Amino acid sequence: MARKRGPSDKRQWQRIPLAIPVFIRGVDLQGNEFLEFATALNISAGGALVATRRQLPRSSRLSLEIPVAPVPRAMSLPKAARKLRATLVRVNMEQGFQLWGLKFANNLAAKGRRARRSKKNALSYA
Repeated sequence: MARKRGPSDKRQWQRIPLAIPVFIRGVDLQGNEFLEFATALNISAGGALVATRRQLPRSSRLSLEIPVAPVPRAMSLPKAARKLRATLVRVNMEQGFQLWGLKFANNLAAKGRRARRSKKNALSYA
């Protein structure tokens, strides 16, 4: 995911328009924990735009989980981010839905760099 260039655009990462089902965990306005099924409308290394019917104030801390089908353990697949921590930074209403702009606690591009670095270090010590 390449960084966007341009002084007028505040976004640091290019967005990919994918509709992905996500589970969102958090604490509602009454202090109760919730688990909500929602849809990420686009995603980038730094955050996502999520459509939901739940109302929350900006700066709410959330956890996103991307549901995946079970994969046999024998398959060697690259490790991928499935659980993400995020902060609600923007809320818009559209056609009865809340559109949440979420900022990930750790951007996904940095996670990929760390994973590659730790593999290199593991190889150099083997």
